[in-house]
This record gives sequence, C-alpha cells and structure tokens, in this order.
Amino acid sequence: MNNRNIILLIISFIILAIISVWIGQQSYSWLPPEAAAESILIDHLFSFLVTIGAFIFLGVTGAILYSIIFHRAGKYDMSDGPPIEGNVTLEVVWTAIPFVLVIWIATYSYQIYDQMSLRGPMEHFHMSMGMPSANAASVPEESTPPPKIEVHSQQWAWIFRYPEQNITSTELHLPVNQRAYLQLTSADVIHGFYIPAFRVKQDVIPGETINFEFTPIREGKYRLRDSQYSGTYFATMQANVVVESAEKYQEWLKIASSQPPSLAFNQAASEYTKKTENPIHSDWPTVIPAQPPMVNYH
Repeated sequence: MNNRNIILLIISFIILAIISVWIGQQSYSWLPPEAAAESILIDHLFSFLVTIGAFIFLGVTGAILYSIIFHRAGKYDMSDGPPIEGNVTLEVVWTAIPFVLVIWIATYSYQIYDQMSLRGPMEHFHMSMGMPSANAASVPEESTPPPKIEVHSQQWAWIFRYPEQNITSTELHLPVNQRAYLQLTSADVIHGFYIPAFRVKQDVIPGETINFEFTPIREGKYRLRDSQYSGTYFATMQANVVVESAEKYQEWLKIASSQPPSLAFNQAASEYTKKTENPIHSDWPTVIPAQPPMVNYH
C-alpha cells in the first residue's frame, strides 16, 4: 500500500469517526426525556453503542461500495480472480479489532449495569439469604431516608401505598430530586416494574419483597408499564407516575389522606365484566382479574 492510499484511508477513518459520533449524539433525541438520574447512565451507554454501530455500518457499506465502483470486473471479463490464499496480517487485524470492541462494550455495559444494580430472580433469591438489596444508582447516604412506598402488583393493576400517611393510590407520586425508596411485591405472577422515561426496570417476584431505588430529576407525568407478559390483560396494567415539587407532593399527601377510600376503576376488570356479559365461547382459559382495590386517590 503506497503513501497516497494510506493517507486516503486515514482521512476516510477520520470522516467516518466524525459522522459516527454525530449520529451517536442524535440518539439522545430518540428516547423519552431523561426523567431520572439513572436515565442519564443508560442514555450515555445507548449513545456509545449507536456510535460504534454507526461506524461499523458506514465502514462496511463504504468498503462494499468502493469495491463495486472501482474494482468491478469488466463487462466481458470472464477470467478467474487472482489465487489469493490468505493474508495473516489482515486476518489478525480483523480478528483483534472485533475482540477488542466486544470486550470494550461488555466492560462499559457491565459498569453501567453495576451502577444500576438491577437484580434478576436468582439474585433476589440469594439476596433473601443475606445479600444486599437492589439500588438503581449509588447516592450519598441520607441521615434520615424517607419511608418506603409499597408497590403492590397483581393481575392486572398497580397499587401504591404510603404507610406513614395511610394512603392507597392508583397513581405513584414522587418528589423531584429526592431518592425514591420502593418495596415491590407481587400477588400472583412475575411482573415488570418499568418506567421508560426513567430507564429503570425491575422484575417483581411472587413471594419476595424487593427493595428498589431511583432518583426522579424532572417534573411531569410519566407512564408505568408491566414489562413482563403477565396474562390476558397485561397491556392494561399501566399507571401514572407523577413527579412534582416537594411542596406539591406534600399538598397531594394531605389531599389524598383526607379522602375516604373508594373503589378504583380497573380497566382489566371492566373489560372482563363486559366479556362475561357477552361471552365468546372458546376453549382458551382466561384468568379472572383481581378485584379493583379500595384507594384514597385514583
């Protein structure tokens, strides 16, 4: 390879790197707004992966197009190609580069995962034997941490209980820029506590009480979804997550605590009732939704 080709290769590499970094920066706008401290970690990782992916895609596509344009056989050229047996240097390079990339991606991903500290079913099994609970991110210890909010999941509803104020709600209210401490439980099957804008997800295991933490940093109303398929009406298992100022949060606690408990609307139970009134006969079994809860606020 002569000097001219080496210079062109270096220039092409720099151009590809600049374009790939630009594409990686654009990926921040592809996701919901960053509403939790943990979302910043995830978005950095996602941008990094998009940058690497864009560089590989553009590099491979560019090499293919270059070969098609400048190294294509003539119209009537029916001769065989040169009998090349192999190139040890090239083989070492194209083996070493993917290996380094995979190790780099794995290391960075593990670091983010370790900071998130989200645990799976087996880890929670070991946790119940004395291991520490799950924390979505490491933060300075607080002298008097706020009380935990109980998050109860069932087929198919989320129920939130604030023990100190004796409040039960179908909405999760959280103060902005304060650590949220949740206790997750499931009454029946595995559910997935997932808030896309927070980029946090935690499996909720039946028979286990799972401590879970994260820090909301942006006021607004977000959506909690069940990330695990939990049965017929799992798509209706959604709830609002309201992040508000500390003042508005305290006002909400006062309003909610002053309201008497009433039957909450539950979409799964409502749809099941309509279905039983106009039944469609089939051999497929259907799980009967749990009864709508009695809550102070919904």
